Amino acid sequence: MHDVVVVGGGPVGLYTGLLLRRAGLDAVVLERRTERSRHSRAIGIHPPALAALDSAGVAAALVSRGVPIREGIARSRGKHVAGVSFRDLPGEHRYVLAVPQAVTEEVLEAVLDDEYPGTLHRGVTVGRVRDTGDRVFAETRTDGADRLLESALVVGADGARSGVRDAAGIRAPGLTYPDCYVMGDFADTTTDGAAAVLYLETGGIVESFPLPGAVRRWVVRVARPVERPTAEGLATLIAVRTGMAVDPGSNSMLSAFEVRSRLARRLVSGRTALVGDAAHEVSPIGGQGMNLGWLDAERLVPIIASSLRDGEDVGRRLRSFSTERREAARRARRMAHVNMALGRPLPSAVLAPRNRLFAGLLRIPAVHAGVTRAFTMQ
Repeated sequence: MHDVVVVGGGPVGLYTGLLLRRAGLDAVVLERRTERSRHSRAIGIHPPALAALDSAGVAAALVSRGVPIREGIARSRGKHVAGVSFRDLPGEHRYVLAVPQAVTEEVLEAVLDDEYPGTLHRGVTVGRVRDTGDRVFAETRTDGADRLLESALVVGADGARSGVRDAAGIRAPGLTYPDCYVMGDFADTTTDGAAAVLYLETGGIVESFPLPGAVRRWVVRVARPVERPTAEGLATLIAVRTGMAVDPGSNSMLSAFEVRSRLARRLVSGRTALVGDAAHEVSPIGGQGMNLGWLDAERLVPIIASSLRDGEDVGRRLRSFSTERREAARRARRMAHVNMALGRPLPSAVLAPRNRLFAGLLRIPAVHAGVTRAFTMQ
């Protein structure tokens, strides 16, 4: 029997578990995977999330293994269009930290295991979750053995296809978009250093982000879904659209994805709460999904602690949590819409004046400040 069962041991679930244990609660984190994923996947940690991670004593380890991105550059047809700088952002963290998700999970898991051994349980499949009104019972299976876990609350951090959300009867309507992308990590052959670069081209956007170890993430918008992407095919797309050469043999991660979004009707139902992609799936373009999940947990855990540890009636605070975090997800979704619209193909006759307008607006200090805040979740 536990105070809280967290279902999902990705970066959001690990962080939630750490905060719950530090709040003095008996919490366990259940993860279906038997070992951490080695893929880089989500790479951007934005300033508000860095501040939250810093308060938990985790940010420094991540910063030491990441690349601070302090500026973004837009190019088109080989020429500079515009630039933005994050150096004037408010707060201590005036950059977006680029660090592979595998490293992020490794750091969070190490801190959790060091401070609270036995909190994370891998290889656990969660089946039926039943809320009886005063307790929650989760049916689990580990190595073929069935167990029934009892807790006061369940937190679903189990991703966009959340079984916890379904068990709680929470609807989460989804949207699909006509935007498709191929992305991959290659040895960095550019001279762009720690800058993020957007190539605004007639065939669609190409994005380029630095990663530790002289690696660069490339994301290319394509006209239709790519079922079996190849490093050679992606390298060709990059070269044709931007003129930049990457070495296919240096590829260390490759994937293709279509854009979907999903927003749960509510984030709390009975004794179940949702965080991260279980609560709100946001387009990866813009890189805000993982960050939203951490900020969900930062807001939710003190409310849970007040209820379970101090016996406080937290109904109003839970409703406020749900409203606030759903609105944050809506803002992130709107930002993703802007990012995707910016990257869609345009004929030359439209692209060139659009880029000139974009550059002119960014020269206005108030617009520049607003854009940098929006892109960094400020």
